[in-house]
Amino acid sequence: MSEPLITPDLVLLDVDLGSNKTEVIKNMAALVARSGRADEAGLAADALAREEKAVTGLGGGIAIPHCRSAAVNTNTLAFARLSPKVDFGAADGPADVAFMIAASEGSDDAHLTLLAMLARSLMRAEFLEGLRSAKTPAEIVALVNEATAGETPPAPATAPAAAAAPVEAAGAKKLIVAVTSCPTGIAHTFMAADGLEQAGRKAGIELVVEPQGSGKVEWLDQSTISRADAAIFAADVPVRERARFAGLPVIEASVKRAINEPDKLVAEALSAASDPRAVRVAGDVAGRDTAAKMAAASQKGWGERIRVALMTGVSYMIPFVAAGGLLIALGFLFGGFDIVMKPATAAGTDVRTCADLVWASADTCAAGASTIGQLAMQAGWAAGSNYLGYILFSIGAAAFGFLLPALSGYIGYALAGRPGIAPGFVGGAIAGTVGAGFLGALITGLLAGLLAMWISDFKAPRWLAGLMPVVIIPLVVTTIVGSLMYFVLGQPLKLVTDSLQASLNGMSTGSAVVLGIVLGLMMCFDLGGPVNKAAYLFATTNLAVTNPASLKVMAAVMAAGMVPPIAMALATVVRKNQFTEAERENGRAAWLLGASFISEGAIPFAAADPLRVIPSMMLGGAVTGALSMALGVTSKAPHGGVFVFFAIENFFLFLLTIVIGAVVGAAAVLALKQFWPAKVVEEITA
Repeated sequence: MSEPLITPDLVLLDVDLGSNKTEVIKNMAALVARSGRADEAGLAADALAREEKAVTGLGGGIAIPHCRSAAVNTNTLAFARLSPKVDFGAADGPADVAFMIAASEGSDDAHLTLLAMLARSLMRAEFLEGLRSAKTPAEIVALVNEATAGETPPAPATAPAAAAAPVEAAGAKKLIVAVTSCPTGIAHTFMAADGLEQAGRKAGIELVVEPQGSGKVEWLDQSTISRADAAIFAADVPVRERARFAGLPVIEASVKRAINEPDKLVAEALSAASDPRAVRVAGDVAGRDTAAKMAAASQKGWGERIRVALMTGVSYMIPFVAAGGLLIALGFLFGGFDIVMKPATAAGTDVRTCADLVWASADTCAAGASTIGQLAMQAGWAAGSNYLGYILFSIGAAAFGFLLPALSGYIGYALAGRPGIAPGFVGGAIAGTVGAGFLGALITGLLAGLLAMWISDFKAPRWLAGLMPVVIIPLVVTTIVGSLMYFVLGQPLKLVTDSLQASLNGMSTGSAVVLGIVLGLMMCFDLGGPVNKAAYLFATTNLAVTNPASLKVMAAVMAAGMVPPIAMALATVVRKNQFTEAERENGRAAWLLGASFISEGAIPFAAADPLRVIPSMMLGGAVTGALSMALGVTSKAPHGGVFVFFAIENFFLFLLTIVIGAVVGAAAVLALKQFWPAKVVEEITA
């Protein structure tokens, strides 16, 4: 450090700094300013503004007025032992010990770590006793330096708050996870964390805290969260990546309550852990896993962050594809496949068909979705066809129209959070309008996220800071991304997309089979991972009723993706003794998952035995992909498996390719287990 946090000239002992906290804060700001570390008026104003948000009296005679301020040029601690005591809003009375924490706007992680360690030390009785009994400013400085010298404060001998009776853990030791955060992210965040950890030790349980402070967040390991019995959110600002805790019973409280009543919070969390009616963190497994990946990636390199962002965009896009595609397929079922191929006439003027608007290619979905409903109803009444089919088709087309905006928008969100959503969605819509396709959506999502993140790092004036995430950043980034797509990137990307479409249309039988093999290998390589998603994205974003080659690709991708769960289910039936009881249970569920085109149904098998399962599934998928392309099977639905039989041409050949691939995959995995055994599985007894 170039300068220490505290020096003797920043310490005042047994002084009268005023009759109220406003006077004390102003006098302590003046003390910092006299050392040349801050502008007095700016620091006082920012500290008082922070005080208006939440009082800084902590109980036990402690007050910690603090702020991050552009008026501070050096991170500083000022200390005052007050005589007489001054009321800072604590429930148990006025304070005689006051620390002012003055952090600069550009505080680095090292400084913030030291400030956090000091805040946690204030929860230790012996540290407080030393502050109250010190005779000279030099003794105060020595105590503070000692408190901030180690990586973490030592375990306290006693807790400052009144203790509740310890809660006895029955059976296995309970695990509680907690998150603490306050607006400034310097003092209360870490004091609350220390208070909860002390309370956990007293209760005889394992309690792990994730302080979400101003510096680098040390995210809890997802395996720890998965083992937890309950969660505590002691937060005055939204918990970051909250979805990681989806499904856990949760106790939510202010950060000050975790400082003043940590034992009660722990007791409430233990009670919630055994209460089936307890409030739980909202969300599902998919959202939890996505949030966990985003949290982990935020601490890694740019390559990993971009990879996770791309996967996030695809994951959020798939529900639009599945819902929209299946509804369109249902529209075909109830209204016939030709309902969108006949021109509709309105007021004597020929208009483009629904197929031209929506299904000409996925790139034009966004442009056509707004008028498709009206045109479908007009065409439906004019043709006298099944009106339900038109309604279902119209709803599906509207959903399918969000494919590219969702892909781009959620890539931007994964990189920059909320400021990246609007420019990402707009960029994706423009990519569809100019014909740049899914490549355009990928690029606009990355541009939106990276630009929004870069602008977010600028230190805006206080009067402008509140507008940055909701007005300034979306406005600026949307303008930049949209302009780049219209004037620079759109046409080159359209040429690439058109070339891809032309290559699909011009496929020979031999090239189609090779493409089927490649897609089959990709679909079965990581069973829902990045490679699988890339193959699926290739199929769905090029899907068009007017392009028979794209329908063949969609059928091959869906058939190959169905092979792994069905192959493993078949293997568990043919040779039960090669699998554990848990794997046989998974096999029974895998039949339905495979039939529904949920490749993830084979993940439990691949995770347990990857060297045998994954190559075998890739072989089966490659066979299915090649056969599907060679036999000319097509699918107008992007999802649904056998349940969208009405949208699959040559459905029995479609089934045949899946059966052959599943048999090949099952035979391969059984052969590998037989001749290259990995483990001994008990024979099933009668």
